[in-house]
Amino acid sequence: MKIKVLGSSAGGGFPQWNCNCRNCDGVRRGTLKATRRTQSSIAVSANGEDWLLVNASPDLLAQIAANPELQPARRARDSGIAAVLVIDAQIDHVTGLLMLRERDTPLPLYATDAVWQDLRSGFPVAPILSHYCGVEHRRIALDDAPLTLDALPGIRIDALPLSSKAPPYSPHRHAPERGDNIGLMLTNLRTGKRVFYAPGLGAIEEHVLAAMREADLLLVDGTLWTGDEMIRLGLSKKTAADMGHLPQSGADGMIATLDALDTADKQRRKVLIHINNTNPILVEDGPERRVLGEHGIEVAYDGMSFEL
Repeated sequence: MKIKVLGSSAGGGFPQWNCNCRNCDGVRRGTLKATRRTQSSIAVSANGEDWLLVNASPDLLAQIAANPELQPARRARDSGIAAVLVIDAQIDHVTGLLMLRERDTPLPLYATDAVWQDLRSGFPVAPILSHYCGVEHRRIALDDAPLTLDALPGIRIDALPLSSKAPPYSPHRHAPERGDNIGLMLTNLRTGKRVFYAPGLGAIEEHVLAAMREADLLLVDGTLWTGDEMIRLGLSKKTAADMGHLPQSGADGMIATLDALDTADKQRRKVLIHINNTNPILVEDGPERRVLGEHGIEVAYDGMSFEL
């Protein structure tokens, strides 16, 4: 099982186009040791040629250009993207669907009922694409039955409902539904190796913790360092919890959660993904990055790859 990080940033990318925080200003000027990032997405493959796109970022075209394995060039019109799975209906995870409109067959799209409703109403990507390639909705039922994809032989996908919020444009924004946000457990049935992917984690529920314990690779929420980060910088009135994210620091933060998973008989890689442009862990020689290193936690970057 091959996994490629196409984009490792939160919504807006890094640097964010209109932000002049210390991080964004520093990376533009070259005065900060930091690396530019596009918006959150990964790709998964069993053979290195056919890929499941997990989330379709607004930066998708640049991501395809930067990852030539997504364009195998087998015929005049071709793509390595066999299907797309979206974990929520947020703009930074679904806008890229519009960039796939030139397909000559309907786009296979895996989504929960709650997300599919949003993509037909609040942010009507599906009706728009019906005038181009069309969309073939493949339902993620959240009934404990795993997903199997013809394009990913030997890989099992289990979807886990997460506590979070639907997008602001969702008809059920203020009445959360099961399936508004999901995490994924990806299992290589040949090796038994597992990956848990959850770029948006608002709370560590028991079934989420159980999945994290089972995983050999964790790709989890790295959005904000502190709960009040955006407020303190004068960029928002929302806390991390308001945005549906668990900060890294603090007694109940992501670092403490990941530390608690460590056991002598289970070695796992712990990687933060979906990193907001304000997060100080983007500074590669900064104190926050050193703290992560002391806890054995890595920071995802565009182009990072794994094989399990």
